[in-house]
Amino acid sequence: MNYRRLFVVAVMLNLALAFAAYWFWQSSRGTKPTENAAVEHPPMEGFTPSAIESPPPTLAPVELSPERMQSIGVRTGRVEYKTINSEIRAMGTVEVDERRTAYVQTRYPGWVKDVFVNATYQFVRKGKPLFTIYSPELVASQQEYLLAKANAGRLGRSSVEGVSAGADTLLRSARERLVQWSLSEHDISKLETSGKPLTDFTFASPVSGYVVERMVLPNAYVQPEMRLYSIADLSTVWVNAQVFQQDAGKLKPGDPADITVDAYPTRIFHAHVEQVLPQVDPATRTLRVRLSMPNPTLALKPGMFVNVRLRAPLGRQLFVPASAVLQAGSRQIVFLSRGQGSLEPREVQLSTPTDEGFVVLKGLKSGDTVVTSANFLIDSESQLQAAAGAYTPPPPGAGAAAAMNGPEPQAWAELTTDPSPPHKGKNRVQVKLTSSDGKPLSAARVTVRFFMAGMPEMGMAEMNVTSKLTDRGDGVYDGEVELSSGGTFQVTVSAEQTGKTVLTKRVNLTATGGN
Repeated sequence: MNYRRLFVVAVMLNLALAFAAYWFWQSSRGTKPTENAAVEHPPMEGFTPSAIESPPPTLAPVELSPERMQSIGVRTGRVEYKTINSEIRAMGTVEVDERRTAYVQTRYPGWVKDVFVNATYQFVRKGKPLFTIYSPELVASQQEYLLAKANAGRLGRSSVEGVSAGADTLLRSARERLVQWSLSEHDISKLETSGKPLTDFTFASPVSGYVVERMVLPNAYVQPEMRLYSIADLSTVWVNAQVFQQDAGKLKPGDPADITVDAYPTRIFHAHVEQVLPQVDPATRTLRVRLSMPNPTLALKPGMFVNVRLRAPLGRQLFVPASAVLQAGSRQIVFLSRGQGSLEPREVQLSTPTDEGFVVLKGLKSGDTVVTSANFLIDSESQLQAAAGAYTPPPPGAGAAAAMNGPEPQAWAELTTDPSPPHKGKNRVQVKLTSSDGKPLSAARVTVRFFMAGMPEMGMAEMNVTSKLTDRGDGVYDGEVELSSGGTFQVTVSAEQTGKTVLTKRVNLTATGGN
């Protein structure tokens, strides 16, 4: 018995120890990262993703002589206030005017017998017969009317109070039912005269127009909810023009529009904006503009594609000619004429474009004179002059890193002109040479070359002037250069000593004065 008790105690102690070991293992596991745990790494230092955008080119004022302006075809215009009409071109589709469409339905069930209008797009006039129908319910209503009329005749002279009035009420009710079932006064008169119900009732067209839908067939059973005909009046039609959403704010009801069709190349149809519909097509980002126009000759057929030119009046606005605006990337540039060949680049903000120009928001005022032709050539000249003005020669010692990949330069040159900057005509050019150790470099052959590429399409020939400079001692060389025109030249200075080239240097210099 004691052994048995000891065995039970030992088993319980082992279970307790096993539970404690398991609990300790789970606790220690929760505090340590596993092999598959995600480890957050700090971002790499010095790495910042960014878009690299090149700055827009710098522009500088341009000075041109009257002869140069004439040779490249410079013309000017004025910035002024004008009454502007914004022209919007779009494609459109001719559609049926929904307000001029009628459905033909009966108000009672029955069997169709004869069909008189039996084809779509057949023209019918108001009151003309469409089909005949036999309706048991309509026959029963006619019989009730005839019975009520006979009773009213017999009881009309009754001396009993209320009998005559009741008979008249029943007669009026029976007649009203026939009227509600579309029997005309002529049909009711015919019914009263004959004293017999009309078995074949003729159904007439309620409107004039073209049958665009026909569902009625001979011997067919029809019910009030069935649409038997759709008749459209095409004397006035809709044109739905697809306009881009940025033009939606320019249009309003009543604005005029011109419509042309390939089928009639010499004709122009006139319409007006009836409504700018409030739904944008998510696929094309366009919205429909509904135009209404008369169509008396039926020249425009539903489904036709048409060309639409909308004119949106914008009132009196500050206006600049379109030919004066130069699109330079995301910028819009014009060149202001200050007179005497002085042209200044000006960045502007423009709004609504028209066929003739733009509405000015910022950058110009009324009365400004702007260049309207040769803008591209003037823009190129402005960029060249700005680049030349920003050039500074490298300081001594610059390019030391490049020297590791090439021979050490044997000389340095300092170029000056008199006058500075040079101008059209005669100029004095001076070059001061120093060796790599900073000492004056004498006994060298120094040549200076002024070069400007030609533009044959503008009638400008290439200019290439070379001058050999005279050694004045102490590393100074000078000479005379005669330039036939102003503009930006590529100047090359070369020096030889003992048959070896010791220096070749290129810089850009801008000479003043025109051609």
